[in-house]
Amino acid sequence: MMVARFCGVLVLLTVFISGLDAARPAVNQELSNIFNELWTLDVNRMTPATDYTISVQGRAGFVNQGSHVVPDRASQPLFSNVDENKLKNITTFARFMKLLDNYERSTGVAERVTTEELTEINLFLDAVLETEVMKRAHKYLVSKTQSSSVLRQFKSQLRLIWFNLYRRKRHSGLDSCGFEHVFVGETKSGTEIIGFHNWIQFYLQENSTHLDYKGYKARANDLPDQDDHVLNLQFSWHGLVKPVGSAFIGTSPEFEMAVFTIVFLMNTERSTIALVNIDQCQMELVVIRHGHSLGTAYPKLLSSNSRHVRQHSH
Repeated sequence: MMVARFCGVLVLLTVFISGLDAARPAVNQELSNIFNELWTLDVNRMTPATDYTISVQGRAGFVNQGSHVVPDRASQPLFSNVDENKLKNITTFARFMKLLDNYERSTGVAERVTTEELTEINLFLDAVLETEVMKRAHKYLVSKTQSSSVLRQFKSQLRLIWFNLYRRKRHSGLDSCGFEHVFVGETKSGTEIIGFHNWIQFYLQENSTHLDYKGYKARANDLPDQDDHVLNLQFSWHGLVKPVGSAFIGTSPEFEMAVFTIVFLMNTERSTIALVNIDQCQMELVVIRHGHSLGTAYPKLLSSNSRHVRQHSH
């Protein structure tokens, strides 16, 4: 906790000393503070090397959107091991995984939501709302007059943001929602992957051989390691390629939902980029709205494990 705060202060100082570089927005300290509180409260977060092991391997090359053939810089899967018992025994994870098969992969194909699926969404939201992470996020949003203190209304608000169906492709039926886009992933025009920013879905799809990890994406002097809780990466899924994707790694679904819900509700622009320090990572959180619902949301790692501090010091 203190490390994160300390990093944040240091980064702000270095930005200030370097002549207030206008191109680089300052770290949003208020959001960093609340997100670090949520980070500490995230008891369901998986621990690297204990609950899961990742192998980042090689740096992926530049690939154009729409390419089907990419060099594979990672001969092994990203996840060499995940404690599936733990995944199945934590309520929010278990109920989250039940939602992953509820969606049509292709945009333009209308979603049919069954009564059973509505029940699954309901149970998932109930589980999320019982976590300390979401309780704290709710309290914060109430203090900012962005949410009602009535739990039932907050639940409806989460449902509207994440599960409300809308048209992503014109002239089609209701074919998408925030949850599907961010957590499950979609394909567009049979040529590209859109969304898909969740590590559990990544692991499950990799495990069933639908997904092939191609390597990490990072700046020349920045090497990710297996303890990083955000990764920028390249992968193929059902034969299509995502040139640059990004995801939190090991975090709970409630943590990701809480963080992106806060960014979504604290801003009204169509597109928002918040620069924050969470734990020892500096990242941008990108949120794009689709009316009153979420279009997309993802973290983009800038630097990690205090590496940004070391880089400024020499």
